[in-house]
Order: sequence, then structure tokens, then C-alpha cells
Amino acid sequence: MKTLFIRAIWGMDLPSVDAGLDKIQQGGFDGVEMGVPADAAERRALRLALERTGLAFIAQQWTAGRTPEEHVKSFEAQYRRAADMGPLFVNSHTGRDIFTLEQNLLVFRAAAHLEGEVGTRVLHETHRGRALYSAPATSVLLDALPGLRLTADFSHWCCVHESLLEDQEDTVQKAIDASGHIHARVGHAEGPQVTHPGAPEWKDAVAAHVGWWKRIASRHQREGASQLTVCPEFGPVPYMPTLPWTRQPVADLWEITMYMKDFLNAHLNVS
Repeated sequence: MKTLFIRAIWGMDLPSVDAGLDKIQQGGFDGVEMGVPADAAERRALRLALERTGLAFIAQQWTAGRTPEEHVKSFEAQYRRAADMGPLFVNSHTGRDIFTLEQNLLVFRAAAHLEGEVGTRVLHETHRGRALYSAPATSVLLDALPGLRLTADFSHWCCVHESLLEDQEDTVQKAIDASGHIHARVGHAEGPQVTHPGAPEWKDAVAAHVGWWKRIASRHQREGASQLTVCPEFGPVPYMPTLPWTRQPVADLWEITMYMKDFLNAHLNVS
């Protein structure tokens, strides 16, 4: 099984998307993860840049609105644009943590209907502020929608639950069984992002996350998957901690993502 390392465009402070894709390619990544432009001309330019660089493409989207119905409309508009780009799949931040279960189910069921109609695969990210913001909330939705597929970003759950999820093994396993893509950011009990995953003070948090990611990779291997996509999606300021008064980041974002790509290439134990 081949591991495809994906770099999110998020946090790349460059003059153009073309420059970003060039840097991603030169950094040894296999693909890019980013939102699809609403403007048709910008989509054409992105398509040409992807063809030129040969990078695989994962489309990101974020449902929006005050009501579940508005989130459904938002999902559809973004999804149809994304499907037209021919991505590996769509990674969606779906629903809201403040919606009821039935309200979020309305959004997810509409998404599943569109996926069946159009055919472009959708994965829904475990993310704060969204329907999948916590381990228990995700478990309930997985029970209600057995076909639901996830992008695993467990850094958010560590922050939400103020732990490394030691007391939620059954729920974590359920999420691992449903995960088709990894966002390889390391969180901790008091935040969604460590200062640097190579720093020794974060060894326990790194070990916990790598253990979860290895289980996802092993499941893919057992099921005969040809590839697994992994995105070391660390965030820029203010996601990244800063020095007081200066707003200077405590680490270099590009270096962190390069470190994680090389670290995981050596530690995920997939071939």
C-alpha cells in the first residue's frame, strides 16, 4: 500500500496558488488539500496548475449558515464545484456542534444523497465546532449512519476532552474503523496543536497519535487498499502558539510539516 503525503495550502503565505503548488511539489509531497475557488476562471487556473505539477488533489469544504437547511445548501454548492475538479475525495467540515442530532442528520443525509448522485467520495472531518466535534457525538452519528466515512483529526478530540482519550478506547476504535484519511496534527490535553512534534516534552502526545494513525494504516492494509492519504496539517498563527507581545510563531510551519512527513514516512510502517 502506498502512502500519499498531502500538504494543505493552509498557512502558506505565498503570492499565488501556483507558487504554493510548486513549493509543495518541490517539498516531496504527493498532493495538495485546499478549498475549490468559487470563481470559474480561478478553478480553470487551479486545474492547469495541478496538471502541470502532477499533484493529487483533495478538495476541502466548510458548510456554513445559521440553520441546518442553510448548511445543506452550502454543502451542495461547494460539493458540486469540487466534484467538477475530479478530486481524490472531498474532505468536509460538516454541520455544527450546536445543532441537535436530528439537525445534523439532516445535513449528513443530504450529503450522502448527493454523494450517491454525483459519485465523488466524501469524508467528514472530526473537528471542533462541527457535528463531529467530540468522540461521543461522532459515535452517535456513526451508529445512525453506518456508511459515514471520516477524516481522522484526533487532535481536536484531545483538546475537547482534555486527555489523550485513554478512557474512550471503544469510541476511538469505532472512528478508526470509519477513517479514510488522516490529518496528522498532534494535539494535547489543553490544545489542538503542540509547539513542535519533535520536542521531547510532547513525546506522549506524539506516541498516542502515531498509535491511532498506525491502526488506520493497518486497517487499510488488511482491507487491500492501494493507498492511504496523510496530511500533516499543522496550522499557522494564531493556531500555532506565539511569543508574548511579539506575535512571532514559536516554530516554523513549513519545517514542522516537512518534519512530520519524513517522520511518518519512517514510522507508519506501510509499504
